[in-house]
Amino acid sequence: MSPVDPFADVLTANAEYAETFVDDGRPGVAGVGLAVITCMDSRISPLEMLGLSPGDAKILRNAGARVTGDTLRTLVLAHYLLGVERVLLLAHTDCGMTKNTDAAVHAKVLAAGVDTRSIDFRTISDQRATLVHDVQRIRSWPFLPPKMPVAGGIYDVRTGRVEIVVDADATAEDLPTA
Repeated sequence: MSPVDPFADVLTANAEYAETFVDDGRPGVAGVGLAVITCMDSRISPLEMLGLSPGDAKILRNAGARVTGDTLRTLVLAHYLLGVERVLLLAHTDCGMTKNTDAAVHAKVLAAGVDTRSIDFRTISDQRATLVHDVQRIRSWPFLPPKMPVAGGIYDVRTGRVEIVVDADATAEDLPTA
C-alpha cells in the first residue's frame, strides 16, 4: 500500500468490480423485511451467514452489536421508510468487547495519548444478559411498533452457527432478568 494513497488497494479492487457491475434496479428497501444488528468484527459476514443477498436486509454494525441511541434512530428510519418488519440482534463468540472493561479500553487508548474517559464504550461482562437487555431496549422503544418481532442470538465464529438466545415471541415475563 502506497503511503501517498492509503486507499489505492480498495480503489483498484473497486475499479475491477465496477467493470462487471450491473445495476439490477433493486430499491433501497429491506427485501425480506429484516434488520440485522451485529458487531463490526471483520470475521462476520451477515448476508452470507444468514443466507441473504444484497438488498435483503438492513445491516447495522458497531462494536459489540450494542443497541445505542443511534441504533434505535436507525431502526425507526428502517421500519417506517425502508420496509423493516423484524430485527435480529446478533452478537458473536470471541468478541473483543467481552474481553475488556471500559476502564481497560480507556487505559489502552490513554497510552496512545488520547483521553476517552467521557466515552461509554459499552463493554460486555455477560453477553447473554446484554442480549436480553438490548432486545428489551428495542422492544420497549416507543417509536417502534410494540409487536415488531425482535430476537437476539450469538454467532459462533468457529462453527458458523447462530444460537437464538432471546426468541422473537418471548414476552418480557419469559426473559431472564438482565
